[in-house]
Amino acid sequence: MARSQQSWNKIENEKKKQKKKKDKAARKLERASNAADGNNPDSMIAYVDEYGRISDTPPDPATKSVIKAEEIEIGVRKKEDVSPEEEFRTGIVTFFNDSKGFGFIRDLRSGESIFVHINQLTDPIKENNKVTFKVEKGPKGLNATEVKLAL
Repeated sequence: MARSQQSWNKIENEKKKQKKKKDKAARKLERASNAADGNNPDSMIAYVDEYGRISDTPPDPATKSVIKAEEIEIGVRKKEDVSPEEEFRTGIVTFFNDSKGFGFIRDLRSGESIFVHINQLTDPIKENNKVTFKVEKGPKGLNATEVKLAL
């Protein structure tokens, strides 16, 4: 009796390969049929409601409100013109190091801590002195300028 060229394992492996090919072709066909439904532009539209939530239903035109462009504020409010008397602030020196030449002043009105450099002093200051100063925006935050002792 003649022996077969293919063993039982080879035949089983070939059957598995054929089954994988059929399954892959079926999945490909299924994806293609589902993609045809998903290519509809209406199914890809999303709406944002008045609370910022994304939904798939369009908004109700009856609830539409009119907003004037002048009322929209973007960023920080404009600064009002400051009178020269209000330009100077008062504060207390919380820390000052003479050897390093810098310190901090606590603004009495806002309570924020403002950096001061020795070059901006008109009078010598020490800790717990009451001072008047102007404020400038620096690269790392607020800086006090024209610092002098309060009378």
